[in-house]
Amino acid sequence: MKKKKFVQIILFCLGCFILFLADQFTKYLAIHSLKDTSGIALIPDVFELQYVENRGAAFGILQQKRIFLILISVIVLCLLYYFYHKIPEGKRYFPLRLISVMLVSGAIGNMIDRIVRGYVVDFLYFKWINFPVFNVADCYVVISVIAAFLFLCFYYSDDELRFLDIRKKKGNE
Repeated sequence: MKKKKFVQIILFCLGCFILFLADQFTKYLAIHSLKDTSGIALIPDVFELQYVENRGAAFGILQQKRIFLILISVIVLCLLYYFYHKIPEGKRYFPLRLISVMLVSGAIGNMIDRIVRGYVVDFLYFKWINFPVFNVADCYVVISVIAAFLFLCFYYSDDELRFLDIRKKKGNE
């Protein structure tokens, strides 16, 4: 394995681990500070910390489908692993590497909750708009998906994204 590739893998794992720890630490704090309380209003009637056990996915869909959600997470993680190793070297592709780290960290954070606890700990609540309660891992996923969309649509050219083409190349194409 090339030294540069090895360093990229180490940095990827380190970044994922740090973000995963941050997610799990905030969930630990939520469990120990918010569970069995009515929550904490940080900005009254706007933003609160409120403990919720989410046994589904985003917005509470797929309730009680734990095994299915874990399998989906594993599949997504495998695809992200494949994608990460296809990203060309160079500073130009650093945003895609960072996006991958955030997305993997979010997926792992919520998957570990499902495996260990049987539910995902959510605690961030925008009361003002009655937005579903979410957590730090959810933030990683949403931010990385939005960033990926913006970078793929507006930053990289079609030629720079050829590495994503999984079709077999024929002759001179």
